Formats: sequence, structure tokens, C-alpha cells
Amino acid sequence: MEILITGGARGIGRALVETGAAAGARVTATHRGPVPAELLPKARWLPAEMTDPASIAALAPAHPGPLDVLICNAGVLKDRGQRLDNGYPPALWAEMFAVNVTGVFLTIQALLPALRRARGAKIAILSSQMASDSRAPGGAYIYRASKAAVLNLGRNLAVDLKAEGISVGIYHPGWVQTDMGGPSAAIAPAEAAQGLMARIAALSPATTGCFECWDGTPHPF
Repeated sequence: MEILITGGARGIGRALVETGAAAGARVTATHRGPVPAELLPKARWLPAEMTDPASIAALAPAHPGPLDVLICNAGVLKDRGQRLDNGYPPALWAEMFAVNVTGVFLTIQALLPALRRARGAKIAILSSQMASDSRAPGGAYIYRASKAAVLNLGRNLAVDLKAEGISVGIYHPGWVQTDMGGPSAAIAPAEAAQGLMARIAALSPATTGCFECWDGTPHPF
């Protein structure tokens, strides 16, 4: 099985690379910074900057063969602690949407030919419970809005790609002990990655467009 994971050098992405490699998949992963030495043999590494359309477009010729699973994991949360009265500057909106939304769409667009060359290909988009209209405690406006946008993106892609046999799942990875989630988060990256891989394995045309938690619990929109 051929898997491509964006943002594979850190956090949940790193755990997904390790989980996929341990299961015997041929893993390709993107990175924008240094790749830890111990990760180098676990995947084929491609540089990709999610704010740079040309960098994303370069993924297509780098992956000319069939692609069974595309996991859009790369994302940023940079608006933690911003104040409503004088925070959330326009440049921060532009940067976070470029990574969390536009970068996801452009990655899928670039790799769609490879996905079409596979049989029953799957796209997994990592959103968040913070995208849900039913979970709105305030704050983190840019992150919430961007994750809601990518949830909507995934739902609509599921409709457009279903006739081609390509399934799309959108997932909340859990509150994970990463730089983003913090050390007091609920689950370890390996647990989140194992759950996400199980969700992706279960994804099918019958469930395309789903919004699920890492443990398989359906998440309210």
C-alpha cells in the first residue's frame, strides 16, 4: 500500500509515519524542516511548504505511481492567546488558512492523478472537534474557522469524488500530547495514529464524507 502523509516529521504526522511503516506500507511523507535521523529510513521524504503552491505542485511529479491513501495532516495553530479586541491580525488569518485549508486543497488537487491511478483510493483530512458548530466555547477564532472550512471542503470533495471510487474521511485526531496539544493532553501520538489508521482502513464509499473521532465515534457537525 502506498501512503502519503503531509507534515510527517513531527507530532501526529510523525506517529502516522511510524504506524504506517510498522504495518508494512510504503510511506512517503512531506516535511518543511529537518527530519529526525531515526525517521529517515521509515519513509521517502519530500520537502513541501504548505504556504507555497509551487512547492505543493511539485509533489505530483515526485509521485507518478498510484497512491492508495493521502493523509492531509499538516496544520498550524498560532492564534492561541490572541485577544478579541486587538488580536487576530489579518496576516495571521492568511497564514493559517493557507496551511490549514488552501494547502489541503492544493495537495489533494496535485495528487488527484495519483489517487485516480489506484483502486479505491482514500483521502483522510485531519480537522478537529473545534470545527464543530456544536462545540463553540469561544476563542481560537482562526483555528476554529480554518478547521470548519476544511471539514466543509472534505464533505464536498466526498460528493464529487464518490463516482470515481475515491472515499474521503474527515477526522478529529483527539487531544494529543504534541507541541500543539501540550503535555497534559489526553492521549499519546501513537494511540491517536493507531486509531486514525483504523478509521482510514474502515473508510469506504458507503461512509465517505464521515466526520469521526480517532476512536471511531461519530462527531457531530
